[in-house]
Amino acid sequence: MRGLDLRIEPGERVLLLGASGAGKSTLLQGLAGVLGGAEEGESEGELLLDDVPAEAARGRAGLLLQDPDAQVILARVGDDIAFGCENLGIPHDEIWPRVHAAREAVGLDVPLDRATKELSGGQKQRMALAGVLAMRPGLILLDEPTANLDPHGVAEVRAAVGGLLDAHPATLVVVEHRVEVWLPLVTRVIVLGAGDEGVIADGTPDEVLGAQRARLTDAGVWVPASPPPHPAPPASAPGDVLLRARDLAVQRVAGTPVASGIDADVRAGAALAITGPNGAGKSTLGLTLAGLIAPASGLLEASDALAAGAGPAPIRWRSRQLLTRIGTVFQDPEHQLLERTVRAELEVGPRALGQDAAARDAVVDELLARLRLDHLAAANPYTLSGGEKRRLTVAAALATAPRVLILDEPTFGQDARTWGEMVALLARLRDEGSAIVTITHDADVVRALHAARVEIRGATR
Repeated sequence: MRGLDLRIEPGERVLLLGASGAGKSTLLQGLAGVLGGAEEGESEGELLLDDVPAEAARGRAGLLLQDPDAQVILARVGDDIAFGCENLGIPHDEIWPRVHAAREAVGLDVPLDRATKELSGGQKQRMALAGVLAMRPGLILLDEPTANLDPHGVAEVRAAVGGLLDAHPATLVVVEHRVEVWLPLVTRVIVLGAGDEGVIADGTPDEVLGAQRARLTDAGVWVPASPPPHPAPPASAPGDVLLRARDLAVQRVAGTPVASGIDADVRAGAALAITGPNGAGKSTLGLTLAGLIAPASGLLEASDALAAGAGPAPIRWRSRQLLTRIGTVFQDPEHQLLERTVRAELEVGPRALGQDAAARDAVVDELLARLRLDHLAAANPYTLSGGEKRRLTVAAALATAPRVLILDEPTFGQDARTWGEMVALLARLRDEGSAIVTITHDADVVRALHAARVEIRGATR
């Protein structure tokens, strides 16, 4: 971003909006003083916290990052929550009551000695927020704090933040695409434009979301009661079963199933939504269906039409055999970035299939345009915003036109415009005969894709 003029007063509760890639996360990191300095980027003007440069006021702000994995520091949950307090020099006897209170406030129902590597993405999000709340900072900066949470978790997190602000008054700046979550708590809405547009709207929630509804909708901002259009229903009935699961149990650690008793059919020309609370095993099920984790027990079988001679067990397929059969988009986009530019990232799959340059270019150019990444074709994937990385990994999976596409939280970080475009692209792939499996807390995606639903509740005892 460039040319931003903005003042936030002590105690204000601000909802920061803007299209995907507008610079919201960058602004939060700047306010927290953690952008890295001149050796990691460029800056001009001034960014002050309590009238001193933000990088000189570290500890005054608590930042929840967009990617919860990037904020996990220590091996055990309790130690991780306590880390910020320890760095602020808070007395030991005061730290652990804060840790217990923060964990309870955000609804993180795991022991303090649980290994952080065993947590789901949503549980890591709650843990990171608990660490911020335990610090009791003067400025709370939250970057999409509810993006990976189930509906119950969303309510718990908002209540936890509200309770902290009531007990320990602070300034709040929260970035969230789904604005209705935070409207009961915030007093001001600021909307950022793209590039050097600066602030394009600023005022009370009613002033901004009411009087400027049309302008914000055009800019891709999620406006309550103005959802993006949904694609048309499927043109035909679901086709043959491509993947079949019966009494399936899934695990990441041998001997410790996280979900069991799962029956599901993945059908050609249809969408299947895997839903359920955080930590229930949804992502583990997705990776198992994708042939990347072996089932703990039960049956997982590919049809002859999908296997095409590769055998019925996807876990036994080689990577090249998976390429056109089952594509996967991980929950964390950075776990599957391989190349130095966005264009090269999209060429990985087509190159592996041996496509010639003209065929590759046709596929890549269409995906760049459809997912609004064409202006970033030469950029390093790691410099993209969270929403842009998500669109890139979805596009990379689409580039090989797999018969089955498995996506873990595909709409994370999307503004209303890019959400609509991504869902339309998935619907088109479905109508062309592919199977779509989406792991999601986004009920709008389930409705938009007319998806069947499998609810995961964890392992049966």
